[in-house]
Amino acid sequence: MSELGQPRIVVIGGGTGLPVLLRGLKQYPVDITAIVTVADDGGSSGRLRENLHIPPPGDIRNVLASLSDVEPLVEEMFQHRFKTANELSGHSLGNLILAAMTSITGNFVHAIQEMSKILNVRGKVLPAANQSVVLNAEMEDGAIVSGESKIPYSGKKIKKVFLTSKGSIRPLPESIQAIRQADLIIIGPGSLYTSILPNLLVPRLGDEVCRSHAKKVYICNLMTQAGETHGFAASDHVKAIYDHMSCAFINTILVNNEEIPPDIQLRYNEELADPVQYDLPELSELGLEVVHADIAYQENGALRHDPKKVAKILYNLLINETKERYQS
Repeated sequence: MSELGQPRIVVIGGGTGLPVLLRGLKQYPVDITAIVTVADDGGSSGRLRENLHIPPPGDIRNVLASLSDVEPLVEEMFQHRFKTANELSGHSLGNLILAAMTSITGNFVHAIQEMSKILNVRGKVLPAANQSVVLNAEMEDGAIVSGESKIPYSGKKIKKVFLTSKGSIRPLPESIQAIRQADLIIIGPGSLYTSILPNLLVPRLGDEVCRSHAKKVYICNLMTQAGETHGFAASDHVKAIYDHMSCAFINTILVNNEEIPPDIQLRYNEELADPVQYDLPELSELGLEVVHADIAYQENGALRHDPKKVAKILYNLLINETKERYQS
């Protein structure tokens, strides 16, 4: 429990799925810490990372926006992306502000902390490491592909991913402390190899998750992803995580059990993506508690996790867990 008597949640991930989840969770009386990947090397984040030698700010920016409690116009301004014919093209204002704040404070973590105050963020946002890391993938044919943005487009099946950096990769002490104090640890949703595993592969961070006594929930993706999880069932996602870790640590998996509308399936078929099937016998064999519910909704033709439904399920799991823990 936090100083305010609120249960503590640690959410680990990145990409577009994590902010959606956090928008739902922040409506509940919980103490949230989001640990966010710093492996992104594409788009605005990649350009700032290369030119200014700072960790990529994009995933952090989206999480800050999702947890912020400011006027909608301020959030819209923070998320605004320039569409010009000069060097500003493609950059979001939030990325530029985080880059400027890093330059002013001399530290990426301090920049995030200052932006959290400005945006009145509900919770704590931490990068998985206080430095840029390079995500590499070893393919089944032995080839190595370096760069988070390149991996899904290699046209080959991933065997494993691993991190490299110019210096030794270390997690933040705050991240280790948050994991040790957590009542609930949530993994995902997000791209398996390029948003979730880059966090768990940070030295000590994944080990702390393994050792934690908190309940650990994996939110399975709604759709497979070409170049990463083509043909994967829910159990394949879990097995891939375990293949990279030193333990089998997930207690509960949350999966969607509703049929995806045909028109949405057709749209995703064009991207070589299919609904993730939850293979109950295999999940049970892994010793997982399977929570299945209608947790998907459509947004601009895309399929997303419903933040309200998912947050309600997670909060109920959390309350049950904390009751059992503090009564025993």
